[in-house]
Amino acid sequence: MIRRRPILLSALILAAGMALVACTPRADTGPIVVSAIGGTPELGDPARGTLDMPTRLMLDMTAQGLVRFDSAGQIEPGIAERWSVIDNGTSYIFRLRDAEWSDGKPVTAAEVVKVLRRQIAPGSRNILRPYLSAIDEIVEMTPQVIEIRLKRPRPDLLKLFAQPEMAILRTAPPGGSGPYRVLSQRRRTVLLRPAFDPSRSPDEDVAEPSPAATIRLIGERAARAIVRFERREANLVTGGTFADWPLVNLSTIAPINRRFDPAAGVFGLAVVDRSGVLADAANRAAIARAIDRAGFVAAIAPEWEPASQLLPEQLDSSAPPAVPTWSAPPAPGEPSPRDRIAAWQRAHPGDLRLRIALPNGPGANLLYGYVGSALISLGITPERVAIDAPADLRLIDAVAPYDSGRWYVATACQMCSEAAQTAIDAARDADSPRLRAQQIEAADAALAKDVAFIPIARPLRWSLVSIRLRAWTGNSRAWHPLNHLRNDPN
Repeated sequence: MIRRRPILLSALILAAGMALVACTPRADTGPIVVSAIGGTPELGDPARGTLDMPTRLMLDMTAQGLVRFDSAGQIEPGIAERWSVIDNGTSYIFRLRDAEWSDGKPVTAAEVVKVLRRQIAPGSRNILRPYLSAIDEIVEMTPQVIEIRLKRPRPDLLKLFAQPEMAILRTAPPGGSGPYRVLSQRRRTVLLRPAFDPSRSPDEDVAEPSPAATIRLIGERAARAIVRFERREANLVTGGTFADWPLVNLSTIAPINRRFDPAAGVFGLAVVDRSGVLADAANRAAIARAIDRAGFVAAIAPEWEPASQLLPEQLDSSAPPAVPTWSAPPAPGEPSPRDRIAAWQRAHPGDLRLRIALPNGPGANLLYGYVGSALISLGITPERVAIDAPADLRLIDAVAPYDSGRWYVATACQMCSEAAQTAIDAARDADSPRLRAQQIEAADAALAKDVAFIPIARPLRWSLVSIRLRAWTGNSRAWHPLNHLRNDPN
């Protein structure tokens, strides 16, 4: 059975390759072809919920925010040409550049204010809204200047506003201010061209953007994207996760084209049902200790490292990351994980079963194998369910949008102790950086003691990158703006 798995995966990749259009032109002679793993690229509204990678890229390219990320994950101007921070960090003032919506009408501060207010309003499902609670109001100061007033200082605010989820997207008529425009759209493919009209330039000799400055964005499954790159019909595959990485290892793509991001974030199992065997913290600790992290990450990629702590480093906590007791070898006389669960089961007779919510993909199959093996060794029957189905343990695989311990503790606390939740709320409402740091420390310690989240590693994010894209740079955000893929767009 073990020998058959690579054959099955190879067949999947071969089938995907046969489905590709054979007459696709070579990618190095025309537009930059980007294959983003996910669904159809579209101008999705962040206020309506989570966006996949193709839609995030589409937003970033056609409806930039006040600020943006560059290729290294650093802040650069977006629709705002400059900004200042005053009043001890409680006021951000942005001056907008001269910009146009996709229909050619000028962008005004009033419209930008309206869009931003909508994204953080009650009822918005924008995934960043919980981390923007410090915003008191957003106001128009002049037709070109807006002010964001905060209840409390938030030094990482710009990193949140650089995320595609905070794009300045007008809904009626739909569109943004660039830096690219949609030239054409067909099925899962969008052709993007730099948002520049030479007829409006005083220089009559300015030519149309070259074909190399155009981007063809495709949304598709990982297997198809890998085959497209292997056949040199794409310059970039982006949005790869641990779930699909084993497919790359079955390809003939050269190691120089395989790139990993040093992504910051969380990757582990959140406790989402605290009934039954998971009602006891000692049982949760026994499960956490039984999982072979090192074996799992080595089975996916040698470059990947396991993790047992929630915070990757101290960040803005007042103490180093909390070390859970289960990460150390059992103390003399301490019951083994198997003995601990067996004792619980003797006191609670009946079927002992746990539902594990995971995504699809061969990497997720491997994870289920390791987690399931650990549970079976404890006398627990594992049951795999879809990632969004009712479950007992659910995989959280998320890249941090900004560098605060509060994001980590809030993300890990899907269902945690009252002490942890109280500290998380207090960190959100803290009036000073010192108090905020103390509450983040308290929340981190409470989560480790409560074993409400079982860390496994840091998020694995990969790309396939043509040597043509010399400006591609790995970064902690695992984000690669399509207008920063080449040093020379010509």
